Amino acid sequence: MYIRKAHQLTDQEAIHGLVAAYPLGAWVCQGAGGQLIANHIPFVLDRSLGPQGTLVGHVSRANGVWRELAAGRPSVVMFQGPQAYITPGWYPGKAAHGKVVPTWNYAVVHAHGVARAVEDADWLLVMLNRLTQAQEAAQATPWQVADAPKPYIDALLRGIVGIAIPVDSLEAKLKASQDEAPEDRLGTVAGLAQMPGDTARCMGEWVKRAADADAL
Repeated sequence: MYIRKAHQLTDQEAIHGLVAAYPLGAWVCQGAGGQLIANHIPFVLDRSLGPQGTLVGHVSRANGVWRELAAGRPSVVMFQGPQAYITPGWYPGKAAHGKVVPTWNYAVVHAHGVARAVEDADWLLVMLNRLTQAQEAAQATPWQVADAPKPYIDALLRGIVGIAIPVDSLEAKLKASQDEAPEDRLGTVAGLAQMPGDTARCMGEWVKRAADADAL
């Protein structure tokens, strides 16, 4: 991934936070015939496994991707964080000199590693509990895997295969108006605050944090 120095995100807590907040990863690996295989699955980053953690998730047993992993080919998982179109209409610079153009702000994390398939039932159950707990935490009454009948869960476990990807490297990019004039960055924050939806609001917060950090 091309990353300008101004857009490089190195704060590990922020990177891990993006993975946790946007867990649906776009996982790309190479098949036995050299073809690229893409899947979209939710992951949990287990930070206790390995120097940079291990991504864990699962696919349907009917999804043949897990059979393509025996050769140890590298994978990349892309986590797309908040993103937003930025109109130059928000920039004071538009009226002052007109030398402004639209852009797109976004935050992404790429995790690289060699994926392996896991069929052990105990491992799968632990993984399902991790995934469930991560997503149910915000519910008033969190659902638990144990809430479902055990024979039902056992049957479902036979229909999935676990995916574990020890992370060899994490790279993250935050494009949050860092290369714009200070007054135009403030205009972007104000403009995003008026846009509908949580995505624009989240991006506005990233723009403000980046601007505040650069002002120190």
